[in-house]
Amino acid sequence: MIIRSQLGQAIRSFSSTAGRQAHLSHIGREPIRYPANVTLTPSPTSVSVKGPLGTTSVPLQPYMKIDFPEPNVMAVSVENAEIKAQRQMWGTTRTLIFNAITGMSEGFSVPLYLVGVGYRVALEDDPRGTSDGGNGKRLNMKVGFSHAVYVPIPAHIQAEVPSPTKIVLGCTDKHLLGLFAAKVRSYRKPEPYKGKVSCRMNSPVIISLLRITLGHLHWKRANQDKVRQEEVDGRLFLATRVFGEGVKGYFMVWGCIVVYTIV
Repeated sequence: MIIRSQLGQAIRSFSSTAGRQAHLSHIGREPIRYPANVTLTPSPTSVSVKGPLGTTSVPLQPYMKIDFPEPNVMAVSVENAEIKAQRQMWGTTRTLIFNAITGMSEGFSVPLYLVGVGYRVALEDDPRGTSDGGNGKRLNMKVGFSHAVYVPIPAHIQAEVPSPTKIVLGCTDKHLLGLFAAKVRSYRKPEPYKGKVSCRMNSPVIISLLRITLGHLHWKRANQDKVRQEEVDGRLFLATRVFGEGVKGYFMVWGCIVVYTIV
């Protein structure tokens, strides 16, 4: 005969309920490994990062802790991970320090592509020179307007134009690089119907929608199937031109072509 208390204890020991775990940051708890040519100097308010490409600093909150458990390895932690604000800044601070290390050792680069009939870009000298804080160069873009679009390049940005439809931007600060790339792209936002894009970042596209106009075509008339197929194939060819050679197939959804591409 099993005593009731022992039976209850046995049932509780086999419970499938997960135990209570401490709050952690999956990103913040990962150690940062940095190369030997990078020097990190922590202080109560910031972390100084010095590398071959320059020097920068990352601000620290009062509750952030910096440790060096091994050579060329840095660990970031907080005083109390149960506090939500500290958990939020835990992973954010770790990412900012990692980006600073990458920027000072290797740098960041973003390629931009001009997609459209007659779209082209050229890198030329800025007549204003460096009076406005630029590096003396500017981008001369033809993106479908009746006039050219001139974009001065800041001093902290390096720009190259390897081809008339490609721009390569570089910087040691990932945040500033993203801001300038978004500024260049904002002069001609993507046009979803014809696929024209002034500047498209080199990011993987999983699913893209291209709308097609059926016009007077009727689905029940068999003699117009060839015409519809030619129109769909033409739009698929345009998708290949816009998104690269990775387009694998498509299917129709409410007058739209869902295009599959390789990531």
